[in-house]
Formats: sequence, C-alpha cells, structure tokens
Amino acid sequence: MKVSLLRNSWARPVLIAGVCALALTGCAGRQKKPRLVYEERPVELLYATGADRLDRRQWDQAVNYFQEVERQHPYSEWSRRAILMQAFAHYQSNDYVEAIGDADRFIQLYPGNPAAAYAHYIKAICYFEQIVDVGRDQAATGQALGNLQEVVQRYPRSEYAADARLKIDMVNDQLAGKEMTIGRWYLRNGDTLAAIGRFRTVVDRFQTTSHTPEALYRLVEAYLTLGLLDEAKRNGAVLGHNFPGDAWYGDAHKLLTSRGLRPAVEPNNASGRRGFLKIPFVKNKSQTIAPPAAAAAPPATDTAATTEPKANN
Repeated sequence: MKVSLLRNSWARPVLIAGVCALALTGCAGRQKKPRLVYEERPVELLYATGADRLDRRQWDQAVNYFQEVERQHPYSEWSRRAILMQAFAHYQSNDYVEAIGDADRFIQLYPGNPAAAYAHYIKAICYFEQIVDVGRDQAATGQALGNLQEVVQRYPRSEYAADARLKIDMVNDQLAGKEMTIGRWYLRNGDTLAAIGRFRTVVDRFQTTSHTPEALYRLVEAYLTLGLLDEAKRNGAVLGHNFPGDAWYGDAHKLLTSRGLRPAVEPNNASGRRGFLKIPFVKNKSQTIAPPAAAAAPPATDTAATTEPKANN
C-alpha cells in the first residue's frame, strides 16, 4: 500500500506536467498568426502604390510599400527616392523619430545628391514641430535652430532655405520668450542681476524678435531698482529710438519721468526706427514643402492593378 501511494505521488507531477505541456502546445498552435509573404513585384508598381497611399493620407501603408521598394530593389534609383518618401510619410504621421532616422540615412548614403537638401530640411522640420511652450525645456528648440541654420548655410538659394529662414525667426522668438520667462522670474524673486543677464541676452542675441521692447523696458525697471540711473535712461532711450510707438516705451517713459528722469529720445522726436518682427508661432504641416520632384512617382504607372500582400499561414 505504501509502495502504491509512493508510486502514485511520484507519477502525479509527471502526469500534470505532461498535460500542461500539451495544453501549452495547443494554445501556441491556436495563437499562431498569419505571416505576411510579399511577392516580388515591379519596382515602378511598388513605388507608385506607395505614392498613391500618400495621396490618400494612408501613411503607414505608404511606408510599407516604400520599404518594400528598398527591400526588393536595394540598388535601384527608386530605392533612393523611397527613403525620402518614407521620411515624409513618417513626418506626416507625427513619427518624428523615424522621419529623422530616414533623413539621416539618406544623408549618410547620398551626401552629395541634390535631394540631400530635402533630407536636411525634413529633419529640421521634425525638430521644429517638437518645440514646446516656453515654460518647458527647450532642447528641441535648440536642435531645430541648428538644423534650420544648416539648411540655410548649405543650400542658401533653395526653396527650403526660404522656408527655413522664416522658421529661424520663429525659433528665435521662442528662445527669446524662454529668456524672458526666466528673467521675469528672477525679477519677481529679487535676483535683479540675474534678471538683467537674461534681458540683455534678448536684446543682444534676439533683437529682431517681438520680445525686444519688453526686454528693454525690464532693463529700465531693473536698473532703477539697483539705482543705476544712467543705465536706466540709456535703455529707455534705446527703446524710444527703436520702438517709439510701442506700449512698452510708453510704460518706460512714465516710469522714468516718475523718478524725475527723462530718456534721451522723446516719442514724437524719435527717428531711425529699426522695427522688429512679430511672427505668430504656428506649426502647420500643410505649409511644409513636399518631397522634391525627383522623388515623385512616374505618371505612366497604373496603380489600379496593384495587389495587396498575401497572407500565408
């Protein structure tokens, strides 16, 4: 009896393990998913289908077809074009990491190709669209500025450079806004010297942005706090000379005259106004330049005959 019980107690775990193994095998068989098998197809057909999916705003499908162009025809002219189209599709779907990766891959493989200008441009735009409000970290802003400047420096006469210059002004306005936010915080907390440093950065580095008049006013305010009257008057004069009709100059003028001081330039007598740019910070994908004509699909290709990838078990 004891032997029988011992034998049964030994056999029971083995039996249970065997049943579990069979059950897991059955589950694995049931969970097996169909595997996509792609037929080799003409490169023109693959590429044109990808372009058709772009027109339909089916970004993921477009990427799949352009990836197939690269996989099935890696040494063709179409493969080179497909990389840029993947970058554009990834950008349109807000997959900026993949889009930047596609652009970098094109630049590394074809650095001297004329279409490399577009690769640099789409990379810069991806960073540009990741810019957040001035109250948060501005790492993407710095990356956007660097890449936009590279587009302008490398391809100064291209259509990409024209758009990049506009966006550089917008990025500078964003960076100036960040400096102003920090400067105001320092001023509120009594760290006047630190605040002055921030406002001076705006005046010296970002003087064509919409934040310059306020920065000059804040300098007047800060220097008066420190008792540096000549510096306060000088910055008030600069503000009046460059922005005589601006509300910030009106405030600075009142502040100085309330202390018995007067800026060197009066609003009605100001001359040589420099002016500044007020640029709305708008990020609109519809305004982004599409891939160059060299990357377009051949018009003669008929996409109606395109077949989807087959599923195989």
